[in-house]
Amino acid sequence: MSLKLEQHFHNWVSKFVPIAFRANKELTLDPLPGDAGFRRYFRINSQPNLIAVNSPPNKENNQSFVSISLALQAGNVRTPKIYAIDFKNGFMLLEDLGEQLLQPLLNHNTVDNFYEKAESLLIDMQAVSADTSVFPEYDRQSLEQELSLFKIWFVNQLLGSELKSTDEDMLKEIYGVLTENALCQPQGIVHRDFHSRNIMLMKSKELALIDYQDAVIGPITYDLVSLLKDCYIGWPREMVISRALNFKQRLQAKTIIEHVDDQAFIRWFDLMGLQRHIKVLGIFSRLALRDNKPDYLKDLPLVVEYVMDVSNRYSDTLTFSIWFKKTIYQKFLSQNLFS
Repeated sequence: MSLKLEQHFHNWVSKFVPIAFRANKELTLDPLPGDAGFRRYFRINSQPNLIAVNSPPNKENNQSFVSISLALQAGNVRTPKIYAIDFKNGFMLLEDLGEQLLQPLLNHNTVDNFYEKAESLLIDMQAVSADTSVFPEYDRQSLEQELSLFKIWFVNQLLGSELKSTDEDMLKEIYGVLTENALCQPQGIVHRDFHSRNIMLMKSKELALIDYQDAVIGPITYDLVSLLKDCYIGWPREMVISRALNFKQRLQAKTIIEHVDDQAFIRWFDLMGLQRHIKVLGIFSRLALRDNKPDYLKDLPLVVEYVMDVSNRYSDTLTFSIWFKKTIYQKFLSQNLFS
């Protein structure tokens, strides 16, 4: 942010902080850690605190953020209130939900309680009306484009490998399997990053969502697998499957989906996770290489483990599994990325 724009940002914040929040003192903006995007966050010393956001309009879809915020809040999904916005410059004033992300609170003693609450939040979100004027569709083109990041950023750029034509054909086939799996299951509102770093525990002990501006209408298992097979923290498969099936029963009880047998639901869930984690290998590599965020490399081993586990469980992903383990995994281990 240029000095001129930074001054404009500070002036805008000073102008739009509600008088009742000022507490008769000079306002200060303390920078907060960012996320995977281009947004910058600042905590304002108002009472109560507010969050000032500089979200470059040429990099971030701020109109979508506002529209989706209003739609989720209308469905009683807890998200930050919006106090002011300047679409031209990408400035926002938001409610401060606190500092407590869910991730550091999770352990074997707390996970069931917190995930029960997180799954309730997800149920509420999936009950929101799938309005295509607010939420774009997670269509075939979007799914395939995401999968292409695996080859470009993980295989080519991070590992420095080139694929044979037979490898390209195999990937095209597995991508077809994963895309069909995503499109054939019931569709609903999808956050796209419903995991422990985007869920906050408020002082009221209520869970709230952040970073939801890319929400779409998509596969019903997408956010569930993002939560239960979190890229930043792993759990035993027995627990994951038990929670997934319990969630399926809750969806059916709320009539969000019709009855589906357990085996079919877990296939949807597993293959949806495989699509997501293949994509994430590309995204984390791009964040490290292009956006100078090397810390994401530390999370690659768990994502690789997810890919290897699921691809080995189904006959129509087995060829990919063998190729990945023999070719990609060995190259991954030899790169010494984490030293």
